[in-house]
Amino acid sequence: MARIELQNIAKNYGPVEVLRDINLEIEDGEFIVLVGPSGCGKSTLLRMIAGLEPITDGEFRVDTRRMNEVPPRDRDMAMVFQSYALYPHMDVARNMGFSLEIRKAAAAERNDKVGNAAGALGLSSLTARLPKQLSGGQRQRVAMGRAIVRDPSAFLFDEPLSNLDAALRVEMRLEIARLHQRLKATMIYVTHDQVEALTLADRIVVLNGGDIQQVGTPLDLYERPANKFVAQFIGSPTMNILEIEPGGDGILLKDGTPLPLGLSESQGRAKELGVRPEHLDIVAPARAHMTGSAELVEHLGSDTNIHANIPGIGQVLVREHGHFPLKSGDAVGIAINLEKAHLFDGAGRSLPKPATPV
Repeated sequence: MARIELQNIAKNYGPVEVLRDINLEIEDGEFIVLVGPSGCGKSTLLRMIAGLEPITDGEFRVDTRRMNEVPPRDRDMAMVFQSYALYPHMDVARNMGFSLEIRKAAAAERNDKVGNAAGALGLSSLTARLPKQLSGGQRQRVAMGRAIVRDPSAFLFDEPLSNLDAALRVEMRLEIARLHQRLKATMIYVTHDQVEALTLADRIVVLNGGDIQQVGTPLDLYERPANKFVAQFIGSPTMNILEIEPGGDGILLKDGTPLPLGLSESQGRAKELGVRPEHLDIVAPARAHMTGSAELVEHLGSDTNIHANIPGIGQVLVREHGHFPLKSGDAVGIAINLEKAHLFDGAGRSLPKPATPV
C-alpha cells in the first residue's frame, strides 16, 4: 500500500497545456476516483502516476520518495485498462500469473497467488479457459486478477467498465468495491460515469479543462458543490439552473416570481439558483412557485421524471418518487424546496446556502 502526493503537477504537449497545478494527497488505502468530461485530463493524470506519460512540471511522490524519473516497472503499481489486453493464446491461469512468470517466480508461488486471486474473483472453475471462451465480465475479472497477483502498492483503473453492458457494470462495481474492502489497497480509478464515482469513492476528484474543480467525499460534492460545474456534473438527472435577481424580501425568478429567501450581503451577488430534480415537487397551484405544463413524463418504475415547460423560465426537470399519475400536456404546479437550493454568482462560484425561508 502507498501514500501518494502530487505537488504542482503540470502536463504539456508542446504548446498545448493539458493539466496545470494539480495538487492532491492520497492516503494509504484510500479509494480515489477521478471524474470529468472527455478531454479534462483524468486519464493523462493516471498515466503520469503509472509512469506511462512523463511529467512536465511538479513532483510526484510515493511514501515521500520522488518518482518522476522512476520507470513504470519499478513503481510497484498495477494498472487495469479499459481494454482487457489478455494474451489470446494463454489460458486464464497463465494470463493472471504471467507477470510472475517473467520475474522468474517459483511455480508454487505463482500457483498459490493465481489460485487465491481466482477464488476471490469467482474464476476458479475457468482457469483452463482461453480468453475467447469468456464473457466480457469474466475477461475483466481476469485483468483484475492479473493486477492482484502482483500484490502492488497501488491499483490504477482506467475506465475498466466502459466496454461492459449496464448489468455487468453494476456487477463489476460490486466486485471492485469488495476487492478494495478485502485488500485495503490504495486505488485510483478514472471514469466519466458519476454513478461509479459516487458508489465507489472514498473521495472524488472532479477535473475540468485541466484543473481540479473540487475534491471531497461523494456526499460533500452532492450537497456542497464548489461551483456550478460540479453541481451539474455530480447527480443524475442533472441539477436545474434558474436565472434569478435580488428583489423584494429575497430573490426573483426570471419571470418576476418572488422566492422568500433571506439573503446575506454575499448572497446578494447571486445570479443563478440551483435545484436538484428531487428537491422539486408537483403541488396544487396555490402552493406552487412555478406553473406550466408537462412536456414529457418518464415513468421509470422507482421514479417519475417530469420535464416541464414554465413560461418565462424555461425547461425544468422534476423527479417524483414512485409512479406519479401525470401525462404529457397536463398542467403542473411546482414547489421548490428552498432549504435544499444552491446559489451561484456570475462566475458560477457557489455562494453560502440560502437562509431558511422567511
